[in-house]
Amino acid sequence: MEWLTDELTGLARAGSGKGPLVVAIHGGTYTSRYFDLPGHSLIDRAVANGLDVVAIDRPGYGGSPALSPAQMDIPGQAAFLVGALMPVWLRFGADHAGMFLIGHSIGAAIASTIVAAPGALPVIGLAISGVGLTTNPGDHERWAALPDLPLVAMPDAVKDMVMFGPAGSFDADMPHGGHVANAPAPKAELLSITGDWRAAAPDVLGRIAVPVHYRQAEFDRLWIVNQREIDGFTTALSATPLVDARMVPGAGHCIDHHRAGAGLQLQQLGFALECAARV
Repeated sequence: MEWLTDELTGLARAGSGKGPLVVAIHGGTYTSRYFDLPGHSLIDRAVANGLDVVAIDRPGYGGSPALSPAQMDIPGQAAFLVGALMPVWLRFGADHAGMFLIGHSIGAAIASTIVAAPGALPVIGLAISGVGLTTNPGDHERWAALPDLPLVAMPDAVKDMVMFGPAGSFDADMPHGGHVANAPAPKAELLSITGDWRAAAPDVLGRIAVPVHYRQAEFDRLWIVNQREIDGFTTALSATPLVDARMVPGAGHCIDHHRAGAGLQLQQLGFALECAARV
């Protein structure tokens, strides 16, 4: 982990310096190391395919300072990152075709919100996973019932059950291999993704005007997942010139860390190159 800018820590690796600059935004309860676990590293795959990649720590994660409590929901973090990612672009994006965002889970909702109103960010495409339209009944109430503290720490054993699919969908190094990326999550973002997001999502998705790659896991335990939900998500992307959306069989919420993860990451990076070719 390093200081990428005065406001954000994270990880940065150089490929060939050509094509798009890939910027990865992690989900809740994980730091930027989510994208750099040995054998499951989006960063390694990006570099191997000649792409420069930056994985940021969102506010309140890693060394990145938290925002005020009122700004730690999805809209607040997205608004902050629209500005905070410009120094990332200026430092790492010279001579690139544009910025391609990859977001997972809450990071996917935040990435979508950024792309819906990117300001001066030169976003050319978006790949998201682990986000949907409908969370499980009662999830919001369970988070709301927790003590009124800024951070929520999920025990590793509980988190493993939530984030992973059935036995056989991941290799022997998981889920324990992902524990190095674990971190407490701001309670505000957990309430936001299980509360405000459902009402906000259609408007956010409807304002995205770049190509979108969307994947949702068959055994995601945090979202209602079926073809109807995926079709509804796709339909909401009404201003998008290109959508590649489908379910990933045999995977849980953190698709990247399952046996299906290599395929997901290579598809996302290929989509980034496709978006760069369209510029």
